[in-house]
Amino acid sequence: MANGYHMAGRKNYAQTAAPATVGSEVYVHMGLLDSIVDQCFRDEKVGRVVIFAGGPRDRGYVVQSESEELRIRSFLKMFYFSQLSIVVLGVSLAAAWSLGRLTRDLASSEIIFLVIYGVAVVIPYLLLWRIYKKALLGVVSVQNEVLVPRKNTQRQVWIITASLGGVLLIAIILIGLMIYLNRVK
Repeated sequence: MANGYHMAGRKNYAQTAAPATVGSEVYVHMGLLDSIVDQCFRDEKVGRVVIFAGGPRDRGYVVQSESEELRIRSFLKMFYFSQLSIVVLGVSLAAAWSLGRLTRDLASSEIIFLVIYGVAVVIPYLLLWRIYKKALLGVVSVQNEVLVPRKNTQRQVWIITASLGGVLLIAIILIGLMIYLNRVK
């Protein structure tokens, strides 16, 4: 390829079950994180391209070597792990706190949940996002920026719909649980 590298017959890292060795580094398969990170990389005419979350979907950065790709993958894994940790721990804390303080009034329990959620999830997530946006330029070079065609958005719409459906289902279950616990008292 012209500006980037290309590995013929290359598998995504998430498809390999055993640790892979690249140079002197050992790459360990991490399932969920690898699946999320793999969505950021594509093979284009100009070579291997990474497209970062939160940026324009029609701009990517050419990855010059396999070691650079591993470095970018490591950065993205740290970000996504932090993001998932904040959300899971924050929602768990907010749910436990609001269910533990369940009163006869369902609205006050929901308000407690939203306040704890805001403190435990929204604020740390916004700080993480700010750090992520600043660190992006340290991970890739601006000279390697390229325009890439947009992918089919049908799959993205399905993922967003499924995610919103899952969140709605969890919210309905939590509200039902809170109503049930409120009636038991």
